Formats: sequence, structure tokens, C-alpha cells
Amino acid sequence: MGAKQWEEATCIDFKEDKDKKAENSIILIKEDGCWSYVGRVGGEQPLSLGDGCEQVGIATHELGHALGLFHTMSRYDRDDFITVVLENVVEGFVDQYIKETPQTTTNYGFTYDYGSIMHYGASSASHNNKPTMVANDTRYQESMGSQILSFIDKSMINDHYNCKAKCPKATSAKCQNGGFPHPRKCSECICPSGYGGALCDQRPSGCGQTLKAKESKQFLIDKLGFPSGVRDEFAFCNHWIEAPEGKKIEIKINSISHGYSHDGCILGGVEIKTSEDQTRTGYRFCSPNDRNTVLVSASNRVPIITFNRSGQHQIILEYKIVS
Repeated sequence: MGAKQWEEATCIDFKEDKDKKAENSIILIKEDGCWSYVGRVGGEQPLSLGDGCEQVGIATHELGHALGLFHTMSRYDRDDFITVVLENVVEGFVDQYIKETPQTTTNYGFTYDYGSIMHYGASSASHNNKPTMVANDTRYQESMGSQILSFIDKSMINDHYNCKAKCPKATSAKCQNGGFPHPRKCSECICPSGYGGALCDQRPSGCGQTLKAKESKQFLIDKLGFPSGVRDEFAFCNHWIEAPEGKKIEIKINSISHGYSHDGCILGGVEIKTSEDQTRTGYRFCSPNDRNTVLVSASNRVPIITFNRSGQHQIILEYKIVS
């Protein structure tokens, strides 16, 4: 499933080497932990998915390494976005928090994405249950550690493998809201979260609704999930809250069900996209303690994405127009 996530969003194909004739290959093994080399090292390249690593998001993360992605929190500009608390990191994991340099890696011009699948959770590798990372904008604290492939993850790998060159600019889709032509079908776009349609100018099809904000308070009540158990893949619901041109929207979290609260909102939660840059993952929330959090949009549209893969939960948001 991890390979499928990358295939569906890039020009990369994973093929089983049944005859073992490939000069370079990825060999899945089951050793202690979840790990991979970064990029191609040559020959039979091991990728370990040990006990506890069987989740789709973890496999996608490790394949991201094999394809060439470093950890997001290792970016050379990470100090502008997070504070790493090394005294809380387990001794054997300190090297995972070493910063890269402009000479050892490239960010391809992309902004820091707290919701990247390549970002550790806020308390990952902690020896004392205290945070190992604190987001400088603390509203992003729960976004770190996601198991959902982000738009910037997809776009970065497409740049890394020159997939975007497969779509000539003159004849390809004119994507909106930061999207880019799909290298497998240049007439359609790969879109940031919360956007859909062939050109990323529509609300994604399926669950969700477009709501019109007023100056008086209204409520969005979202119930999403399954009767019981934990699924491999997320269910999503996409809402748009809109206001007249020139107006902004205030969003307030009224309540979030118990049962969601985890680093990275790995079981479910809500993503609220209020920033001017709609390409990066929005603020994610999944704890009852997030009640009364208030966000104000940079524009007259706010995509709201609820996501869940565990049981059935409810999220209630208040929204209204502000000047």
C-alpha cells in the first residue's frame, strides 16, 4: 500500500523483481524497527518494516526515504519553524535530529510542511514523554507526525524525479491553488488538500458541503468514521466555508471527541486551512483540549478536511464572518 501511495501521485512505478535480475533494488526485510537508507545506495538495498511497522503511513514514510527524502525536521532551515529539545530525545535517536545543510540536501523551494509524512511526531523518540520538538507556531503542534502523504511530499518527489517535465506547459492543465499537472494524465491536476476537480478549483467530490459564512455564528457538525476498529486507510470529508470577497472567516473549535488525540493525529482529526499558502498542510487538531482554539482566515475561503480511520467521532466548529 505504501508503494501505491507514491505511484498514484508521481511518475514512479514499483515493479517486483521476481527473477532478481535488477542491478539496483529495494529488499523488504523484517528487522528491529522501521528504517531505510536515504536515496539509492546501489545493489540490493534493505528497507526494514519490523514489528509495529505494518501501518500504511509508516511504509510510505520509509519508501519516501528510499526515494530520496530526508526527514522534514532535518531541513537546514528547521530552526525557523521548530525548536528541537534534544535533552528529551532517546540517546540512540539523537542522530535523527541532526540538521542537514544546503550542500547535503535541497528543499526544491518548498516551504516547511509540518504535516509532511516525513516529519516525526512532536513526542517521537522521547525518553520521558515530553516533547522532542515544539512548533514555533504552536497551533501546528499536532500536525507533526502525520501518516497522510502531503501535497508537498508529492510535489517534492515529482521534482526530484523530474516527473513534472512529462507535462508540457503549453498543452497541460492550468492548475489552480498551487496544484500541478499529473505526470500520468497531464490534462488533470494533483491538488493540495481540500481542493479537487480537474483544475484544483473545486471542492473535492464525495463527503462534505460548501457553507456560506454570515456575520452571525453558525455551526459545522461533522460525524465521520466506522462502527468499530482501526482501518488501514483514512476516510475523508471535505468542506469549504466561504464569505464574500474581501471578508475573512473566523473558525472556533467547539468540541472534538475523545479518542483521536495522538501525535500527528494518526487516527483522525480535522485540518483547517486558514493560511495564505494553501499548498502546505493546514493546522491539524485531534484533542478535546483544542476546544476554544480560534483561527482567522487569510482569505474568504477556508477548506476544512476531517479524516478518520478509527471508530466514529464528532467534531463541531463554529464559524462567522469577520472584517
